[in-house]
Amino acid sequence: QVVVFIPSTIGKTSDARKALPKDYSIKDCVYNIGRIAWLVNALASNNLDNLKFGVQDKLHQPQRGEKVYPHLMPMISAAEAAGACCCYLSGAGPSVLAITSGQSGDIFAQREKERVDRSVADAMLMAAKQAGMDGEVFITNPILSGAYVAEVEPSFSSGLVTYKGDV
Repeated sequence: QVVVFIPSTIGKTSDARKALPKDYSIKDCVYNIGRIAWLVNALASNNLDNLKFGVQDKLHQPQRGEKVYPHLMPMISAAEAAGACCCYLSGAGPSVLAITSGQSGDIFAQREKERVDRSVADAMLMAAKQAGMDGEVFITNPILSGAYVAEVEPSFSSGLVTYKGDV
């Protein structure tokens, strides 16, 4: 499951960019490159416990959390403490995403006590409230197909050529 916190305020990308330093240390850059290896390995091996290492960051989350999004770092800590596999800033923010997993795999095959999505959502809301940030949480599933055209007039499909959804 993906738990998404969406603040009631709009985050301006220009403000998020201003929070970033002009220069980065080689040490911080190498750290982030190493995190990519953790992320790719966690996803490729379906080792969700290692996702938290793959989303750790020194290039934009700490800076944006300190200067623009005071809810970010407390929310990451709260989500992970509540059982999230990982939690991170969505793009330039201000939304924050957490990925959760139950013990039985598919969300519909799990018993309620195996699931942590609701406790993660509650923890994220509490952390946001304590940081003075109002917002709401959505619990959803990731999809593999991405965006697609569901309907179009006139249809692209004709004869022997059919597009997904017969558009």
